[in-house]
Order: sequence, then C-alpha cells, then structure tokens
Amino acid sequence: MTGDQRDCPPDDALRTRPPRRAVALAMVLLGVLTLATVLTRQASGGTALPLDILDLVVAVVSLALLPVMWARRSVPAALALAALSALSPGATPAATSGVLQIARWSPLRTAVLVAAASAVAHAVQGLWRPPAFPYGWWILCDVAVHAALLGWGAYLQARAQLLADLRARARRAEADREQALETARSGERNRIAAEMHDALGHRLSLLAATAGAVEYRPDAPPEQLAAAAGRVRTGAAEALEDLRRLVRLLRGGVDQLAPPPTLRDIPGLVDAARSVGTTVVLDRSGDRAAAGHDDAEPSPPVATAAYRVVQEGLTNARRHAPGAAVRVTVTTTADEVRVVVADDGPARAAAGEPGTGLVGLRERVELLDGTLDAGRSPAGFVLEARIPWA
Repeated sequence: MTGDQRDCPPDDALRTRPPRRAVALAMVLLGVLTLATVLTRQASGGTALPLDILDLVVAVVSLALLPVMWARRSVPAALALAALSALSPGATPAATSGVLQIARWSPLRTAVLVAAASAVAHAVQGLWRPPAFPYGWWILCDVAVHAALLGWGAYLQARAQLLADLRARARRAEADREQALETARSGERNRIAAEMHDALGHRLSLLAATAGAVEYRPDAPPEQLAAAAGRVRTGAAEALEDLRRLVRLLRGGVDQLAPPPTLRDIPGLVDAARSVGTTVVLDRSGDRAAAGHDDAEPSPPVATAAYRVVQEGLTNARRHAPGAAVRVTVTTTADEVRVVVADDGPARAAAGEPGTGLVGLRERVELLDGTLDAGRSPAGFVLEARIPWA
C-alpha cells in the first residue's frame, strides 16, 4: 500500500458544502478579525502609509479567497493565503482558517505541507515586520499554533469519518435485515407450497379414486352414490381452496396454514382412503403406545413428516397400484418414529424413478436427520421412514 493510499481522505460524501449563512458569518467574523489585526498592527508598530495600504489590500484579497476554501481547489487557495501571510498580518486569520480547513478535509500529508508552508510564511513575516516580543517566541508560538490546527483538524476528520462509518454500518445492517426478512419470507413460502402440494395431491387422488369407483359401479345403491358424490363435492371444494391459497402465495400475499398435522391425524388419512375403496390396515405400536403415551406427540416437524409419509404412501398406492391392499405401520419408541407404508400391488417402474413427491419427502425427512427408503419388495412396494423423536 502506498503512502497516498494510507493518507486517503474520508469519503467525498463527508465533505458536504456548509450552509451559505454559515459561510457568510465566518467571512464577516474573519473580516472583522482581519481588520482588527491590521488596525492593531498599525497602532502598535506605527507603520508607514504604503504598509497600511498593503495590509488593507492583503486583507481584502484574503477575504475574497475564503469562499474558495470550500471548493475543490482549496489547497491552492490555502497556499495562496499562506503566501499572503508572509506579506502582511492582515492575511493571518484567513491563513490559519485555511490550515484548519485543509487539516479537516484533506489527507494528512497534504495538511502537513500546507501547515508547514503557513508556518514558514509567518516566520518570514516576523523577519521583515518584527513582532512586539522576541523572534524566538514568535517562532515557538507560530509552530505551536499550526500544530494545534493540525491536531484539531485531524480530530474533526476522524470524528466525521467515524460518523460516516456508523451511518454506513447502520445502512448495511438495515439492508441485511431486509434481506434476512425476504429470505425468511421466501423460505416460508416454499414451506407452505410444499405443504399444500402434499395436501392437494392427496385430495386430488381421493377425488380420482372416488370418481373411478362411481364410473365402474353405476349400479351401486343410491345412498352409496350419494355419499360418493358428496365426497367428490367436498374434496373439490377443498382442492379449489388450496389452489386459491397457492395462487395468493405465488403472488406474494400472506397466507396462513391450518395447524400442522400430528400422529393423531393419521387415522383420518386411513379412513379417507378406505372411503374410496382402498383396503388399508393401520397398526400403531411401539414403546410409547404400549405405555399409554398415545397423546405424547413428537415435535411438530417430526409429526408432520410422519403424517406426510403416510399421505404420500397412500397416494402412490392409489395412483400406481389401484386395488392393492395397503398396510400402514406407525411405531413410536423412545428414540424415533418409524413409519412403513407397504402395498401388495405389482412391481412398477416408478419405484426406480421417484417422483417429485418422494424427492420432497426425502428432503423433509433428511432435514430432520432421518432416513427415507422407497423401493420394491417381494410383496409389492414399501415406503419406510425413520425420524428421530427429538
């Protein structure tokens, strides 16, 4: 890294132009101070008329150069004020303010050079226009004043940089917070979409099975046909509501899900499958069930994953092996929940190429540190999931 890079000034955004009233007030005060300096010098030193004219001319030129200090060419203006201070004390107030301005907004190396030039110029002024006290004290005061101006300007520059950094950090934190919120919203939308995909697929498969039963058994008793038509109507209404919610979700609107399913909702899935003619046997066993802990539920993500495994297994059985008998086994132990959905249907090609439902289901189970196996067996097709209880 070069010296210029180390001494780089604060961001240009820090160097805001001061209000016009502040500039005008500073010019008036410095003008009064300059004139007071000239008059005091004349009264104490008894200068001749040419020097009086020189002091007045230098004072006017110094005041004219002051507005340039807030422009981009402030360094040449400060050097010009330093050169004028070598001619007359009338430029001293403006020259010292120029040193402070450069120390506040410019790199340290530039500020040191301008301060040194101003100090040398005032030393030259003390040589040909001797002060009222010894020249050695004049040099000491000259160096001390310019060193103080450098320190004060560096402090103001560091403070301005610190405030700018804090503002930038606050803006970054706000942007990061907005990004985190958007990420959370996107993740929640994806989660809701996955839940609705599972629920909608299950409902549509029930509708298809019910409609198929009515199609192949038109001679069924009227009460059975009415019950089947009622299930179709109810399922279609629920599927339509799911589609509406999905569309609102894709449009970016806020949507709410029903309470997540639990292990106690699995018998409802089995009853719905039986209502469309699928032979389903539910076996609920395990240490917790044997100990009378049927009401003890795992965490909502685990219970929902187990429910979705049963739902996906029943849906795939109706879709790929219609008429096959299905056995659902839910085993709860102290360490895990084991769900097995097995059917005795014929082997099918889909077993080797899992669909979107199985892919999403495997991802859901693996996120819970569980395992999901799906494949053919000698008796048909088996879907098995093991999910840690905690």
